[in-house]
Amino acid sequence: MESDRDPWLGMDKLYHVLMCFSLTFLFYALASLTPYPYRRYAISIGSVLSLLAGAAKEAADHLGYFRSSGASLRDALADILGVCIASFALSLFRSPPPPPHLRALSLV
Repeated sequence: MESDRDPWLGMDKLYHVLMCFSLTFLFYALASLTPYPYRRYAISIGSVLSLLAGAAKEAADHLGYFRSSGASLRDALADILGVCIASFALSLFRSPPPPPHLRALSLV
C-alpha cells in the first residue's frame, strides 16, 4: 500500500518542506538584489522557481535518477506547503513600498 511506503508525516516530507522553504528564501534574495524593476515581484519569482525545482526533483524521481520510490503526490504537496509558508513569512516581513511622489503646486 502506498501510505505505508510514503507516510504523510515522514522525515522525507519534512525535508521537502524545508528544502522548498529554503529555496524560496534563496531565490527571493537573489531576485530582490537585481537592479531591474521586476524586483517588486521577488516573492512571486522565488516561489515559482522553488516550485519548479521541486517539480524537477519529482520528475527526476519518476525517471529513476535518484534512488527513491519514485514520484509522489505527497512530496509535491510538501513542496507546495514549504513554498506557501515561506511566501507568507516573506510577505509579513517585507517593507511596504514607499508612497508615490506627488508633484503639486502649493498655494499656501
